[in-house]
Amino acid sequence: MRKLILSSVMLLGLAFSVQSQEISQNAIGLRFGNNNGFGGEVSYQRGLSNNNRLEADLGWRNSRDFNAFQMTGIYQWVWTIDGGFNWYAGVGGGLGSWSYKSYLSKDNGTFVFAAGDIGVEYNFDIPLLISLDLRPEFGGTNYYRDSFNSDIALSLRYKFN
Repeated sequence: MRKLILSSVMLLGLAFSVQSQEISQNAIGLRFGNNNGFGGEVSYQRGLSNNNRLEADLGWRNSRDFNAFQMTGIYQWVWTIDGGFNWYAGVGGGLGSWSYKSYLSKDNGTFVFAAGDIGVEYNFDIPLLISLDLRPEFGGTNYYRDSFNSDIALSLRYKFN
C-alpha cells in the first residue's frame, strides 16, 4: 500500500513538473462526439499563457422530435508528453435549452451544468490540432436527459495567431 501511495505521489509530481511547450494562440474547429453527451460542437480555443487556455464550444441537435443547444466554457491546463503530443485537463460549465415534441407529449427546459475535461492532443507542424477527450457533465434540475452525461469526442482545429 505504501508503494502504491508513494508511486502515485511521484507520478503526480512528475506530471506537474513537466515543462510545457507553447500552445497555439487561437484554434477553431469542430468537436465530434455523440456517446451519451450532447453531440457535435463548434469549438474555439484561446491561449492565455504557455500552458493555459480557454475553450468555448457551441453544440446543437435538431431532429424530428428533439431540438437542443448547449454552450460550454472550460479553463484548461496543458502539459507536454513528447514532441507535439500534449495532455490537458480542465474545469468549467455551461448552459443550454432543449425541447421535445411528439404526438403524445411535449416538454422543454433550460439547464446549467458543471463540466470537466481530460484529453490528449497532437500539434502538427502544419496549422492542425487533433485531440481526443472525455468531458463529464453534471447538471441540476431540468438537465438535458439526466443529471449526468459524459462525452468522448474527437476534435479537429485550425491553429492561427
